[in-house]
Amino acid sequence: MLSLISCIMKLRKDGGIYERKEKSFIYVDSQERTLLLHSLVELKNQLIQQGSYTDCVDELIFKVVNAPIKRMKIEYV
Repeated sequence: MLSLISCIMKLRKDGGIYERKEKSFIYVDSQERTLLLHSLVELKNQLIQQGSYTDCVDELIFKVVNAPIKRMKIEYV
């Protein structure tokens, strides 16, 4: 499992980005992590095509790639 600390982004209609300063933790497995990275890179490519800034997306990609791995035991009931 992967622990992520990230800023939560929401795109505005004018291309700007709202950013929350709260820290959020999410736990994902390796497949979800791969999907998350592909989605962030796709978002970055779209922002580049629109001529928007990609700073916040770059920060999220960096955090996902460098996030520590946390081993968790999952019990099914």
